[in-house]
Amino acid sequence: MTKFFTDSAENSTPLTLVTKASLSDWLNGQDQRVQTHVQSQGFKGDAGHFLIIPNQEGKASMVLIGHEDDDTLYALSAAAGQLPVGTYSLKAGVIGAEKATQLALGWALGQYKFDRYLKDSSSSARQLAWPEQADRNYVLAALEATTLVRDLVNIPANDLGPEELSDAATKLAKEYGAEKAADIVGTDLLDKNYPLVYAVGKGSDRAPRLIDFRWGNADAPKVTLVGKGVVFDTGGNNIKPGGSMGIMKKDMGGSAHVLGLATMIMKIGLNVRLRVLVPAVENSINGLAMRPGDVYPSRKGLSVEIENTDAEGRLILADALAEAASENPELIIDFATLTGAARVALGPDVPPFFTDSDDLAKKLMSASANQQDPLWQLPLLDELYSKMRGHNIADICHTGGRQGGAITAALFLKKFVDDSQKWIHIDTWAWRAEDRPGRPVGGDAIGMRSVYQMLAKAYG
Repeated sequence: MTKFFTDSAENSTPLTLVTKASLSDWLNGQDQRVQTHVQSQGFKGDAGHFLIIPNQEGKASMVLIGHEDDDTLYALSAAAGQLPVGTYSLKAGVIGAEKATQLALGWALGQYKFDRYLKDSSSSARQLAWPEQADRNYVLAALEATTLVRDLVNIPANDLGPEELSDAATKLAKEYGAEKAADIVGTDLLDKNYPLVYAVGKGSDRAPRLIDFRWGNADAPKVTLVGKGVVFDTGGNNIKPGGSMGIMKKDMGGSAHVLGLATMIMKIGLNVRLRVLVPAVENSINGLAMRPGDVYPSRKGLSVEIENTDAEGRLILADALAEAASENPELIIDFATLTGAARVALGPDVPPFFTDSDDLAKKLMSASANQQDPLWQLPLLDELYSKMRGHNIADICHTGGRQGGAITAALFLKKFVDDSQKWIHIDTWAWRAEDRPGRPVGGDAIGMRSVYQMLAKAYG
């Protein structure tokens, strides 16, 4: 991860940030040669555009980079991915610790490539001299975490099943000295009372499992992360149409997010007793696969009627959340690629979150305000789910109809967390469909850094 940075600015090419509004004033302070070059190249200071300015010998003397005032994080990303390989530095000046940190992170994110399956995967990094005020620990932790999330989500399901997801968690736990519990696999899930995890995963030849590890001082405040780990979602017997199945390798994005968030927590060393729970399954179809109308028990003791087998994520989360709540941690946070309704409501880049705690909601919204990683609260309206419960042959039906789908899914999960428990549910997409600087098409961490910022303020 340090390959994108260097401690020395010697012989580096300076980078100068300008906006469309500030370019004219900047040009007025330059000599005629520079003014002529900028004008002849049609550079206007647009975000994502950059211009190399040569000296009289034709070598790069500086790079002008256009950006918008409210886009610090990704200001350098386009240039970082396209400039000639070399060493660069930000032009001297006071930019502040927060801005320096975001610029440095964006520089590295702009060079991310998922090249695991490419014949020619060799690439040389462009290095940035560390900005003096940048928080190096944070940059490297956020970069490692984001890279992990992106890589895990981008790996196709033929190479990332429940077992391989467990291997990734084991590797992470070992790296940071966490205590990796033995996975609960296959029919052992029934013996250990995780019936919903087993019900969802039993239709696949790749056995379902529960991944579990702990880290930190046993006396520290308990924080438990739960991540949806559906490595591929066919929809089960409610099979998805082909157009909806193309990127379903990303349905384990919630698990990738909690592993990424755990990376940041452990690498920086927050004062928490961390637990990570990932129910890992493939929602596939065989003679054992669950059917609409089936009824299954849950870890909490509630019987659950299956209305649609394509709403499987909330089922595996229900068992994991019940286990998380059994220890009464100070905070439970779950991440899941749970509903299309969340994308309809807020689009692909703004995950909704749900919590009963006004205090937690304010803290999370505040933490996300300056991260360029927005989250937005949606309400938990209990009466909505009670009106949309459906059938009455079980304690609870697991879906609530098409309207308000993100809310009813969250309300279902809420039934598996004690009313007194502080809990946040985040419905993220974990994917970028549009190629933008620092955010290539494919898997991505969306909402993770904001949650970390909230935790850092509480347990830093």
